[in-house]
Amino acid sequence: MATTRFRLPAMDCATEKAVIANRLHGMTGVEAMDFDLLERVVTVRHAEGVAPAVQSALAEIGMAPELLTNESPSPTRPGAREQALLAADDARWQGSLLVFSGLAATAAEVAALATGREHSLPIVALAIASMVTGGLRTLQKGLVAVRTFTLNMNLLMTIAIVGAAAIGQWPEAAMVTFLFALAELIEAKSADRARDAIRSLMALAPDVARVRRGEAWLDVDAASVEEAERVLVRPGERVPLDGTIVEGSTSIDQAPITGESVPVDRGKGDPVFAGTINQHGAIEIHVTADAGHSTLARIARTIRDAQSQSAPTQRFVDRFARYYTPTVVLLAIGVAALPSLVGGAAFEPWLYRALVLLVIACPCALVLSTPITVVSGLTAAARRGILIKGGAYLEAARDLRVIALDKTGTLTHGKPTLVDVEVLDGAARDDLLQRAASLEATSAHPIAHAVTEGWSGPLLEAVEVRATEGKGIEGVVAGRRLAIGSHRFAEERGVCGPEVEAILERLEGAGRSVMLVWDEDGALGVLGVADTLRDTSVEAVQRLHGRGIRLAMLTGDNPTTAAAMARDVGIDEVRAHLLPDGKLAAIDELAAKHGPVGMVGDGVNDAPALARAAIGFAMGAAGSDTALETADVALMKDDLRGVADLVDLSRRTATILRTNIALAIGIKAVFFGLAVAGLATLWMAIFADMGASLIVAANGLRLLGGGGRASP
Repeated sequence: MATTRFRLPAMDCATEKAVIANRLHGMTGVEAMDFDLLERVVTVRHAEGVAPAVQSALAEIGMAPELLTNESPSPTRPGAREQALLAADDARWQGSLLVFSGLAATAAEVAALATGREHSLPIVALAIASMVTGGLRTLQKGLVAVRTFTLNMNLLMTIAIVGAAAIGQWPEAAMVTFLFALAELIEAKSADRARDAIRSLMALAPDVARVRRGEAWLDVDAASVEEAERVLVRPGERVPLDGTIVEGSTSIDQAPITGESVPVDRGKGDPVFAGTINQHGAIEIHVTADAGHSTLARIARTIRDAQSQSAPTQRFVDRFARYYTPTVVLLAIGVAALPSLVGGAAFEPWLYRALVLLVIACPCALVLSTPITVVSGLTAAARRGILIKGGAYLEAARDLRVIALDKTGTLTHGKPTLVDVEVLDGAARDDLLQRAASLEATSAHPIAHAVTEGWSGPLLEAVEVRATEGKGIEGVVAGRRLAIGSHRFAEERGVCGPEVEAILERLEGAGRSVMLVWDEDGALGVLGVADTLRDTSVEAVQRLHGRGIRLAMLTGDNPTTAAAMARDVGIDEVRAHLLPDGKLAAIDELAAKHGPVGMVGDGVNDAPALARAAIGFAMGAAGSDTALETADVALMKDDLRGVADLVDLSRRTATILRTNIALAIGIKAVFFGLAVAGLATLWMAIFADMGASLIVAANGLRLLGGGGRASP
């Protein structure tokens, strides 16, 4: 089995997709097809040796196929610029023809109204000139639809135009031709805006990188840089590739990846991503991914894959159009034939009404109403650092009733921090901290690291250090014996008096991991370590509550710590001491009790729960292949507010989708009634269809304008 990719410049929308599918479906050796409408690419899985026949078949139906290889230029790489210029020249030529078509059609209509002689030679000549310059592509596509047995809008418009000319309505045939061509152009431009919004993500990464080759720094094509090479990024420049800083420090604007509006400080050992902006100092980075596998490239690829998967509303629209169009065509045939056959009415007036119905039957606005809205929503989310795997999840987020949250790394920073220092009588706080930090510096335990980080001064010498696993550590610091241990360890050593017990119980009740510090003379003080809340967690929980969503904490931590954290944040329900299978069971229970559940975790340890939830959210997924692959939604930065942002965007998208479908069907219904009553003309029907297409396209594109995020 082989796979071949073709770029099809003529594949503008779902109309061409159906034609291609019908043409290739019955071909020997063709197994399956995948469509990327944004990049105008079709991927065909077929038997060996069938690719030339597939290419010929695509050429027969006017798709002008270009065979793609690994060396083919991408939209943002060298070679694509020349293709874009050729496309621009073609667009200008088509635009000139369309302008001429419009002028000729208008002249024919005005002349016919002024003279009342719409069959005169000058008027017919103007109409034919308009139809040839504006309708040739429609006619070609209509003939292709006939050959492939595809009932689409191009076929319907071809019949309407030819029929109008056949009964002598030349000015109207010309006006319909022009208006339909104009509508097609407007729809293509609307789709291009959604397409360009995604391409602009890849355009953020510069084409040129400054790479060290030997002893010199050379400017080379960024696509040629390999992993492990060293790249220099100067102040004000965009980072060309993913990497790790090996020299220098700076502030990085990560908005293209994470949506963060405030630059973050980065130094030696920190990761940076392609497309982000180096604000201050020059840095050298060790490249960790080539151009095709950067985080930015994966984001763009994920969005392209997502938009090719039909969302529920899109599937509904496709099913509706599948039955709607043939039904209206049959009705048009009945309108044309029955009055003459049954009632003896004149044939031409009813044929004209039937042609108007055919124009109304074109599902342009209806078909356009969903994909542009969904793609705009996916792109708007990506700009905010929310990567959605498909339109289905964009739509499903509005129905979530419960959000289940992992504690560590989701609500909290995932890093223990020294938050309490309680000194006992006779001890000095700085002396206690310095000695405790000096002893803990010999340990690699995360809690020990938190104590060491809590002291900013110089460390003392620690010798004869001995650790007791799970209990504590002992040693000699600056000549004096010192010990640090858990509550249980302190009790075993007999250093817990009533005052100490009271402090330990108070801090444990507040969710702290506590340690007692003592020497030969007795207890010196108590240290409390905790995984601190993110600054944004409380706001995120408040916003989700404001949307009517219940919050549940699912954690492997102890119940006391979990309950204290839940009180601070405002979580509705806590389930602690959970292993992965326990979290999985909790998701099922919450869904059965409340409805659809979203799960927020790290994308790896919480994988079973993420997979079981209606939507799985991975926190802090920037640079993480695993998170991008396992979650339905990847929050590129460590900010739980992204979940609330997605719920807001999903609800706004749903409103726009419903509005678009109602407008598309409503306008059709109005003109359907007018057509049967004989009050609608051909050009009025196509103008209404064009207007509906314009409205739904503009309405869907509003999501790109930044309105997806609601205020708290």
